[in-house]
Amino acid sequence: MQWDSEQSATSLVGKPIGRVDEASWEAFHTSAISAVEQAAAANLPLIIDLAGIDYMSSRGLRVLTLIKRDAEGKQVPLSLARPNDRMREILAISRYDKIFEISATLES
Repeated sequence: MQWDSEQSATSLVGKPIGRVDEASWEAFHTSAISAVEQAAAANLPLIIDLAGIDYMSSRGLRVLTLIKRDAEGKQVPLSLARPNDRMREILAISRYDKIFEISATLES
């Protein structure tokens, strides 16, 4: 699992790439928490771009729950963007599509 970030005047975009599973969830968690802190320091919303995620296990979904809580505590708006069909299905089955704003684009 790899993580890149891009900051603009209107948002911070975290771009994880690969699989989030038993072997990579800790790196995903560390990168995501760091992105929340960076967004809070810049007073920007955080968008997690899921376009590069091939698969996410329940551990990855738990990380999303934890970073959502952290973002709310730091008053950082958090949304998910551009999930592929497989990720969209995972988010729907887990009902995460009900607790996260999910967009087809990177617009904040």
